[in-house]
Amino acid sequence: MSKQAVEVNFDGLVGPTHNYAGLAYGNVASMKHASAVSNPKAACLEGLEKMKLLMDLGVAQALLPPHERPDMNTLRRLGFRGSDSRVLEQAARKAPDLLASCYSASSMWAANAATVSPSADTADGLVHFTPANLISHFHRAIETEFTQKLLETIFRDPSMFVHHAALPFADQFSDEGAANHTRLCKSHNEKGVELFVYGKKALEYSSPTPQSFPQRQTYEASSAIARLHRLEPQTTVFARQNPVAIDAGVFHNDVISVGNQDVFFYHSTAFSDTPSVLAELNHKFQECCGSELTLIEVRPEQISVREAVDTYLFNSQLVTLPDGGMCFIAPIECMENDKTRTSLESIVADSANPIRAVHYVDIRQSMKNGGGPACLRLRVVLTEDERTASHQEIYLTPSVYGELKNWVLHHYRDRLLPTDLGDLSLLNESRRALDELTQILKLGSIYEFQKV
Repeated sequence: MSKQAVEVNFDGLVGPTHNYAGLAYGNVASMKHASAVSNPKAACLEGLEKMKLLMDLGVAQALLPPHERPDMNTLRRLGFRGSDSRVLEQAARKAPDLLASCYSASSMWAANAATVSPSADTADGLVHFTPANLISHFHRAIETEFTQKLLETIFRDPSMFVHHAALPFADQFSDEGAANHTRLCKSHNEKGVELFVYGKKALEYSSPTPQSFPQRQTYEASSAIARLHRLEPQTTVFARQNPVAIDAGVFHNDVISVGNQDVFFYHSTAFSDTPSVLAELNHKFQECCGSELTLIEVRPEQISVREAVDTYLFNSQLVTLPDGGMCFIAPIECMENDKTRTSLESIVADSANPIRAVHYVDIRQSMKNGGGPACLRLRVVLTEDERTASHQEIYLTPSVYGELKNWVLHHYRDRLLPTDLGDLSLLNESRRALDELTQILKLGSIYEFQKV
């Protein structure tokens, strides 16, 4: 008999130094809003409200604390010396781009933190975690070490959880985490099919490539993770992104498709050969789960890829509710666009699928930096025993929500300019906030500054 399991959404809590540096080449929104004035307080409160919505809907909700920013250790590794004040002053004057990278807010997008396979899928019956190396961008690659430490802190029990090291930091193994990974299943506690989406085969030089933007995920990385997680070939599918879609701003697969249990919502141009991908996915799903997938397709004449990217339609969260039905958690931009709003309304009205509602969320601060609702969360399927064995204080409850909201209101600025990054007071404010947060979440001294 299968053990009861639920999918927990682990959202990245937006940090107190949230800013717009335009660091992600290929992410249209990030590039568009480079150097804009940010509002860290609003950004974190927006994220908290989204988490509260999921909690109120009865969906299991947890959070991941922000990474420490700026990353002073990295600045020192790059040759800046002296006190914290001196390091910031030198970096701001001599290498402002490096300082902005070390101040990046990108760890808030927990979908890139790691790839997770639940115990129902793995040969050893354990939950497997592989932190993403994120080597396609320097500002993201510096996240890997702390992400691994954080996951190991939350999921400690080696009898239930396996933590792999990040893949080698080489172009052939470029890994962007769960943003290119989808799990499909009949129910969360049953064995499922895992879909890995990649942009390129790093050792293959003759395939079509994007003309404007880079392919971030490699086949070599995806296949390595499938081996590490002890997944069976008959329950894994590897699909190549459409290079045309990448050039339109689809830097990760979660910008062009989303799946939940036996429902897969996708744009027809998502993959290089979409019909073949769907045929393999459906065949393996039938063999594994004993039923067919519910496929919901959007075609270019309905919504163009650019419109999907602009609204982040497919970066909506698709979640299962306690009564077994499903709902969309969509960015408010989808409500404001007639085409995407009509598309979502037609899906909800169609009795041929289990999606019964759409809830629009205002996360404009994240959207301006290139991350929608699905970017903000890492999906982790856990049995009751596995959830009990994990760190309990990171699960959202009404009391934790209230405490975190007061924490944000007390510590976060409501206006942050690029010129503020060289200010020592911002560093000190951030450290005070993070120190208090670790006490709220009972995580101990997880940040480097706490060990001095």
